[in-house]
Amino acid sequence: MNKPKSKSQAAWSHVKAKLAVLDHSAVLGLLHDLYNASKDNQAFLHARFGLREDVLAPYKRTISRWLCPDVLRNQDVSVSKAKQAISDYKKAVGEPAGVAELMVSYCEQAVCFCQDVGYQEEGYVNGLVRMFEQGRQIGCNA
Repeated sequence: MNKPKSKSQAAWSHVKAKLAVLDHSAVLGLLHDLYNASKDNQAFLHARFGLREDVLAPYKRTISRWLCPDVLRNQDVSVSKAKQAISDYKKAVGEPAGVAELMVSYCEQAVCFCQDVGYQEEGYVNGLVRMFEQGRQIGCNA
């Protein structure tokens, strides 16, 4: 088995080779450890295997948290983290109807926040417009 010259050169092919020699229980143990390592991993696996009644709920919560933060708690706004939720869903499930619904949720949350607190930061508003355009494109292609 080829070892990468340095850890920075490790790639999926190296991981795949290591996985190939693991038995079933070792793979389950590894997945268990990854599941426990982060909420993002849990959301990914729940979505991939359809284990939640509303697969989109955790992604919508993330979008809401980052586009419509609690200003009384000094929470930050992050367009990139809200967009990441849509990207994460695409990786986990990628169903076009779900992607479109998350894009609509993104736009709704952003508009509500702009209206509620008068937020008009240029990057935020531009992100909203781009997301609206992407969602419109999906709707036109459906």
